[in-house]
Amino acid sequence: MIITIAGLSGSGKNTVGEIVAEKLRLRLVDPTFKTLAEERRMDLMEFHRKAEKEHNIDKNFDAALIAEVEKGPCVVTTWLAPWMVLNADLRVWISASQHARAARVAARDGMTREQALAHLAERDASNRTRYLDVYRIDIYDHSDFDIVINSEKFKPEEAADIIIEAAAAKVGHSVICERMGVDTLRRWHAKAPATKGKKAKAKTNKAKKSAKKKINPARKKKKK
Repeated sequence: MIITIAGLSGSGKNTVGEIVAEKLRLRLVDPTFKTLAEERRMDLMEFHRKAEKEHNIDKNFDAALIAEVEKGPCVVTTWLAPWMVLNADLRVWISASQHARAARVAARDGMTREQALAHLAERDASNRTRYLDVYRIDIYDHSDFDIVINSEKFKPEEAADIIIEAAAAKVGHSVICERMGVDTLRRWHAKAPATKGKKAKAKTNKAKKSAKKKINPARKKKKK
């Protein structure tokens, strides 16, 4: 099973991907341009601008990604994974507004909100231009994705559960059960609403019994 999760910087894709991988006991494949930039001792955006001119940087990065994915079942969290991994069982896009993303990036990378907004604007534009030039891929076209999740509406844990439910629908519940284990799967399916329903039913039954007890004395008097 291969689950690909993509999203713009600060969308929360990596956090969600880590949870999904942990719950399903899958490898997490999450190479980043940031790591490559650090290895070359370059500023991230400087490295992006270099990649705009040298397309082999992206091609080599993505070739290494595919080679890693081909080793077996995994969760992949990179910008292009849903497009590049052709045999993916599930394609997920994690969305968030630019302001929400900026707040996360500012907290994560020690920037001001204004710096984060400027950084995201430049990075988004750079990535879109590069991917269109190199692969003819538009990162804003999600028509081939299985699900799109707004990370502002769902907590990471909730988003992960949505993805696992979608994966079960695609590959079969037996596969998910095998990955998670029966006991874990049962606990995962023990939703709060179902518990509330049982409590409500118990209260109704108790009320019915109480009503019967009140009626019985009257019936006994009539028999006398």
